[in-house]
Amino acid sequence: MSFDPRTPMAQPHDTHRARQRRDRALAISLSVLVVVGLVGFGSYLVLTKSEASEQKQAAPATDGKAPSDDKAPSDGQQAPADGPIEGLRTWDAKKLTRNHVTGTVAYPMKPPVGGDHNPVWMNCDGEVYKKAIPDVNAVHALEHGSVWVTYTDRAPAADVAKLAERVGRTPYSLMSPYEGQAGTIMLTAWGNQVTVDGADDPRVDRFFSKFVQGPQTPEPGATCTGGLGAQ
Repeated sequence: MSFDPRTPMAQPHDTHRARQRRDRALAISLSVLVVVGLVGFGSYLVLTKSEASEQKQAAPATDGKAPSDDKAPSDGQQAPADGPIEGLRTWDAKKLTRNHVTGTVAYPMKPPVGGDHNPVWMNCDGEVYKKAIPDVNAVHALEHGSVWVTYTDRAPAADVAKLAERVGRTPYSLMSPYEGQAGTIMLTAWGNQVTVDGADDPRVDRFFSKFVQGPQTPEPGATCTGGLGAQ
């Protein structure tokens, strides 16, 4: 048996070296894959924790207590000015006539809450009258959206002073003494009336808030000056 010296033969040493290179390359590839996987998993954990932290910070504190805005007013707090008015009497606006008359009118209630009236209104730009005023002119002021505060000689002087100060700074309001009315202090608007206990009665604020140029006004925006003043 003979060999052609021109045909090279694979040497065992070269084969072993090639195998080592393949094994090394495979090991490096596996290592790279493992590192990439670990980096990706670590990034996922970081993002997850970050999102959870942001959600926790954004969520409102709920420790079992209601928000302070939802708490009911404590005892002693003043009721809102737009609350219900206890004891308020109302009349059907459709039954309150609005004819201009030059004579007197026999109103069924004292003070009157509406009805026929004099063509000239009583000035009601925060006017405080020291003497009684004509019903027929005061009713015309009510038609313009004013609130009329009336009181008898039984009203305490301190209450009269406080109410006068309130009227004096309130356009579309007027005040005068009124003997013969049922209550000591009464507030009247067109078709609405209430008796209050004093100047500090919370119904005073509510009445002014609701009825000064309120929805009951037959002639909203009509002037409260240029009419009949103090005599």
